[in-house]
Amino acid sequence: MDAQQLKGHLDLLLLATLEQGPRYGGQIIADVQAATDGEFALREGTLYPALHRLEKQGFLQGAFQVLPRGGSPVKIYQLTPAGQQELRLQREKYERFTRAVRGIIGGGV
Repeated sequence: MDAQQLKGHLDLLLLATLEQGPRYGGQIIADVQAATDGEFALREGTLYPALHRLEKQGFLQGAFQVLPRGGSPVKIYQLTPAGQQELRLQREKYERFTRAVRGIIGGGV
């Protein structure tokens, strides 16, 4: 997948992934890759700046936790109420964009 295509929809993908419940970075990477049959392979250098930005905007809340398997604490991210609202807005924008593109290139809905 072209990195530019992913870049424009990264926030939507992250918010939608976290809608399923709190996750740490490695889980997010794995979940996105699994959900897209490997089309989107997020890199840490892309993921963490986006997560930090979304947290700074108030859409995510992060807290360090030690996982049941032990080891060093990891930062677990979850949607805030503002993040849930932003996800709804992002989905609406994406649907309008998709309909407009399909109007030009054709294809089914």
